[in-house]
Amino acid sequence: MNLSLSPEEWTAVRLTLEVAARAVGFGLPLAVLTAWVLTRTRFPGRPVLNALVHLPLVLPPVVTGWLLLVLFGVRGPLGALLQHWFGIRLVFTTAGAALACAVMTFPIMVRSIRLSLEAVDPRLEQAARTLGAGRLDRLFSVTLPLASPGILVGAIVAYATCLGEFGAVITFAANIPGETQTLPLAIYAALQVPGGEDKAAQLSLVSLCLALVGLLLSEWFGKRLNRMLGR
Repeated sequence: MNLSLSPEEWTAVRLTLEVAARAVGFGLPLAVLTAWVLTRTRFPGRPVLNALVHLPLVLPPVVTGWLLLVLFGVRGPLGALLQHWFGIRLVFTTAGAALACAVMTFPIMVRSIRLSLEAVDPRLEQAARTLGAGRLDRLFSVTLPLASPGILVGAIVAYATCLGEFGAVITFAANIPGETQTLPLAIYAALQVPGGEDKAAQLSLVSLCLALVGLLLSEWFGKRLNRMLGR
């Protein structure tokens, strides 16, 4: 099988990488904050927050995309405000595809970061507090560096997961070539055309290679950071 993709299909590959990067770049800081809140604080609504964070893992992706459409559509409560105040429209755009991917992979990042934060020895934070370090100082100088393997692995796995996201993206951002047609959507479109099985197979091979590289990188970076931290 010859891997000869058209310019439009290479655009789908490029768009997939771009959407995944934007999704992780947007979601990672929020995931770190959320994981820290769930790990280091206690408040009455904590179980509810934990359930909401992990909801995209158990909901069908199409339902998640539909909820995004209800909230961020041009007539949705948040979408209408963004359109009116800032002139930002998310639905059926590249930014909307990135938002859908960010929502779907957010629980993955939070889970990885939370496990890494829980593995941090609290005595090190207490020692830093004894030496006069404030909460933010302890967070950025002690906690986050020690939790960096989980943060990095969570980001890479989320990136690799974004490469294969389909249901939420097609529901919220549609399948617009050059705008929202990522690699999974291009594979779907190829399968809808008579005789498009070969093209779908080529695109699937590209998707497989990208996902495999992402997983291998997460494993390599995780082990390397753990060795640097003496674990």
